[in-house]
This record gives sequence, C-alpha cells and structure tokens, in this order.
Amino acid sequence: MATLYTQKSSNIRKTFLLFTVFFAVIIGLGFVFSEAYGNPSILYIAVVFSCFMSFLSYWQSDKIVLAMSKGVPVDRSSNRELYSLVENLSISAGLPAPKIYLTPELTPNAFATGRDPNHAVICVTRGLLQKLNKTELEGVLAHELSHIGNRDMLVNTVAVVLVGFISILANFFMRSMFFGGGRSRDNENSGAGIFMIIGIVLSILAPIVASLMQLAISRRREFLADTSGALLTRYPEGLASALEKISRDTTPMQFAQPATSHLWLADPMKNQKQVSFFAKLFMTHPPIEERIKILRGMSI
Repeated sequence: MATLYTQKSSNIRKTFLLFTVFFAVIIGLGFVFSEAYGNPSILYIAVVFSCFMSFLSYWQSDKIVLAMSKGVPVDRSSNRELYSLVENLSISAGLPAPKIYLTPELTPNAFATGRDPNHAVICVTRGLLQKLNKTELEGVLAHELSHIGNRDMLVNTVAVVLVGFISILANFFMRSMFFGGGRSRDNENSGAGIFMIIGIVLSILAPIVASLMQLAISRRREFLADTSGALLTRYPEGLASALEKISRDTTPMQFAQPATSHLWLADPMKNQKQVSFFAKLFMTHPPIEERIKILRGMSI
C-alpha cells in the first residue's frame, strides 16, 4: 500500500545525513584530541575507526542489536501462528516477509531492524506473545512492518552503533585525562593547554550530541508507523488496545539499554510517563496516551 512507503526516500536521506554528521563529529574529536596529546596519529586512527564503524553499523548493526536483545530466530515449525501473521501482513503490505526473532523478555514489546526490506527482522518479546490477543498482536506486527516499509529501522539501528562509538571515544579521553594523559609541561606553550580544555568540553558534550543525534530520528516516525499499521490491518483498535496493555505492564525489561530504547514499539525505559514539555524533548517515543488517542480517532 502506498501509505506504507511515504517516508522511504526521506529516511534514506536521513541515513546518509547521520553518517555525515558522525564523520564530522569523529574527525572533529580526533583533531582536538590529537592536538591535546601532541600526537597526529590519533586523528588518523579516528578517521580509520569512523570508516570501520560506519561499515560495521550498515552491514552488521542488526546482528549487534539482536545479540544485545538476546533474540533467537523463529520459524514456522516453532511458532506457526506468529509466522503466519507476519507472512500474511507482509503480503498485504507488498513487502518481503522479514525474519522473525524472539527475545525472552517478559515485557510485551517489539522492534524492527535490518538495512532494507530484503534484510529485515522483526523481533518480539515472549511477553508480547503471552499477554496480547491475536488482533492486538497483528496490530503490533503491522506497526513494525510499517517501519520496514519506510526504512525507519535502518536509521534507528545505525544510530545505536554510531552513537555508542562516540560515547566510548569521549569516555576514553576523559579517563585518560583522569589518569594523567595529555602533553607534557614542556609542550604547554604550544597551545596544547587550550586544546586540552576544548577536549574536556567536547568529551562532556559528545555524549549529549550523540543522544541528540539519536533523538533527531524524529518521534514522528512512531505516529506514522501507527497510522500505516492501522491502515494495513484496517482495524486501529487492535494496535490501540495493544499499546494500552503495554503501557499498563510493569514488568521490567532485562536486556533493554538506553542506546536501543528508540528501536522498541514502546519505550522500554518507561520514559513515556514524563509528559512535561521539556521532558518530551528528550523522549525517544511520543506519549502512549497520545498515540492511543490518535488511533482511536481514526476512521477507516
């Protein structure tokens, strides 16, 4: 269906923009750190690593995320109902059937990953299968298929790896400063002290910038995926009811991390309860109450 692909080209552009920003941030950090330490090789290493991490994030980020979530593959013989639901919805959406993974989490939730529709994966939690009925499960799966059709999952999954690398680099510099790194006093007159201060400031700001890169992947994608998923099933109440159950569930997630929270159908960190304007700016998901209200206001 045409609605499913409205954000495809936009999200491809977002992916390349994300890579560009990532290169700029890494090279900038590498330059400042190389000046602070008086070692030009740091810049070269930063450039090489940024290329390597970009390659890794594009080709292997889905495997990394699935490993972090403890996902295991599901086939027709192990869960016929789930497999059939995904297969039928994929046919309706005009998409290749994605691979299906199951994570042992008891919290009802799901996410989509993969670099394109031909290499896509939908991962659901054990709690989702246990606590949702068939109609609700179908609504969730349609939502995730909408992310695949719009290629949201490529932007989302790449962000996990790139954001994590920036944070690690900044943390490494701060630790090296703590243990006495940097240029010797003999080189202070060369301006290294200024670069050292800049490096410290950037090390503090880099994780914030990384988080903003992650949040720049607009929360609007969730509203669009909700709408596209409801149009695919022709029954918005299925997803609305699923979101309602998920919002009421208090089971903590064992393997969820802040770096991957934006991938999930509902925020695994339970941030959705913070609904002030300032808090909304730093949420990975729009409030579930708003999503439910929009779904129940749809007329199909």
